[in-house]
Amino acid sequence: MSKNITAIILIFAFLSNFVFAQDKQELEAEKKASQKIKGEHPLVNLMKTKTSTIKKELEGVHPRVFLTQNEIDALKAKTKSEKELWQTALSRVRALTFEPPPPPAEERRAQNEVGLGIPEAALVYKITGDKKYLDAAKKYMDAAVSYNIWGYSYNKPDVDLAAGHLLYGLGWGYDLLYNDLSQTERDKYKAKLIRQAKLMFDYFKPSSKGKTYAYSQNHTFIPISGLAITAYALMGETPEAKDWAALSRAIFDRVLATYSEDGYYYEGMEYWIFSTPWLAHYLDAHLHATGENLYLTTPGLNLAHTYVAHATLPGGEFNFDFGDIYQGNITRSRKGDDYERERINGHFRTNYNILYNLANQYKNGEAQGVADWLKSKGQVNAEELWTFIWYNKNLKSVPIEKQPFWHYFPDHDVVYWRSNWNDNATAFAFKCGPSEGHGATKKTEDFPEWRLSSGHAHPDAGSFIIWSNGKYLTGDSGYAGVPMTEHHNTLVFDGKGQNKEGSGHDVWVGIPYERLNKIRILNVKADGKKVLITADVTSAYEPEVGVRKFIRSFEFTAPNKFLVTDYVETNSPQIITSFLHSDNVINQLSSNKFVFEPNGTSLFAEIVEPKDFDAKIEKNILTAPGKPGSVDKGEREERGVKLSISTKAKVTKAKMALKLEIK
Repeated sequence: MSKNITAIILIFAFLSNFVFAQDKQELEAEKKASQKIKGEHPLVNLMKTKTSTIKKELEGVHPRVFLTQNEIDALKAKTKSEKELWQTALSRVRALTFEPPPPPAEERRAQNEVGLGIPEAALVYKITGDKKYLDAAKKYMDAAVSYNIWGYSYNKPDVDLAAGHLLYGLGWGYDLLYNDLSQTERDKYKAKLIRQAKLMFDYFKPSSKGKTYAYSQNHTFIPISGLAITAYALMGETPEAKDWAALSRAIFDRVLATYSEDGYYYEGMEYWIFSTPWLAHYLDAHLHATGENLYLTTPGLNLAHTYVAHATLPGGEFNFDFGDIYQGNITRSRKGDDYERERINGHFRTNYNILYNLANQYKNGEAQGVADWLKSKGQVNAEELWTFIWYNKNLKSVPIEKQPFWHYFPDHDVVYWRSNWNDNATAFAFKCGPSEGHGATKKTEDFPEWRLSSGHAHPDAGSFIIWSNGKYLTGDSGYAGVPMTEHHNTLVFDGKGQNKEGSGHDVWVGIPYERLNKIRILNVKADGKKVLITADVTSAYEPEVGVRKFIRSFEFTAPNKFLVTDYVETNSPQIITSFLHSDNVINQLSSNKFVFEPNGTSLFAEIVEPKDFDAKIEKNILTAPGKPGSVDKGEREERGVKLSISTKAKVTKAKMALKLEIK
């Protein structure tokens, strides 16, 4: 064997291990979950019994996936009644604005944009008949075909997010343009779709070895949404399409069953923006192709507008950043890669148009009102063509000003409050619940093949965020490659934080969910003048940390005063440390008084208890996210400043109290 061939084999072996190897924590979780599966894999029966074949009247018909030709003709009339939305859609056709990246196109999310761009141009062509859109669509379709690997060669090639985007785009583009393509073109696009769909199907299909699935995680349902759309586009043209559709329906049965019960999205607002469109794309395509309405089985989606509204900070430019969301103070200073990537001509890309879809599906005027509000704030969408399609002017909107100023999400135990819906409002949020909600406790028993993958949720039980008059006064640190408790406004014990922090991106792996379920808000009383929250944070810490009791009381008195009181007991003497964060500046005013963001609207902090303490102001440094597949291998990055308040000596019992006042 030549040295060159030997080298190639060694390199291939290394890459194979690197590409398909999962994080050690994830492998352990998968092994543990797979041991719970007895007998036939649950998805096998779901594939056999759930609806996944297209309606008779759509057999042999193109287009059919989301729209028929008659429905496209109806959209032609809508272009005249909804001129603003239509013009916005026309202005955002990617294929007329940007050249598709040449292969291998492995820059972050580069292929995703190609996938989104194909149906934009294709549908505009079907509505307008303008050939420039047809040519643009085919240019993007040819680019998709030219990518030998869909996604990243170094991490889950052909089976991850980019592959889902391209199956969606090329699959729907093929369906839309079927009658406008030559036979040679149809054969070319179909061959690529079949190849990629087979790879996706083979990766996700259930196995006798007890394959597990991260149903609630976007890396599962985005690829599967794309697979389903290709399946409905090719059904009747290739026999495998029936299997692709059946697998997609089976997996989505669980995706929807494990979706949020109270509307809160555990991965954070950045991932709501990125992920939720794919739930809608699957549900819309499945409803149109088969007639089965799965929106009716997913009541949490009818509550999604409450999460979007309350997770949006006053002014509509930023969000409360619980979980993995952008770069903390860097993004809020309007700098950094995340800020640039998620802004289009300076406008925040939030995909609020999903709420127009949900409003229409559930006849929900509040959802319509939230979408109208976000639109008025200049927010934009990744696929503006769907804004045009989904918007129903006949649905009466409930203005945001008439919607509640505060909301409690009982399944995830998160409370949001604001003084009003104005841009200069005071707003705060408090969080103390298990990573994927209390309802997940029973669901992990009901669905033994469900492998929780909660890495985008943080070790932040008992933490809070405060915003006022357009300023972030104290709160979280944004997306971290290695999330740590010290990045949040909560406690550590002898330097040890919550869950399995410090060992990777997912701090929740391997923790019995029964224990996580004990992390909870015990009591909430709220109105326009006063808020009192009592929370039990004890179970957020590993047993070996030795936290016997950690009860936090969070009290707000309008318009500007807070009292945060912690009652703590430990099994052995420990130094107990409480953190408060700020985006830019914390100044010490006296031995026990501090000011956060001293210019303009500020937050003043007074340490009431303990009487003997050590306080330190220092830079907040964290591990930023690395590239896909190596999220916990990012660079060290400065994200604002933090104040640490520690007991002077090791203790087994402590009361810690902070007065906070906005001035």
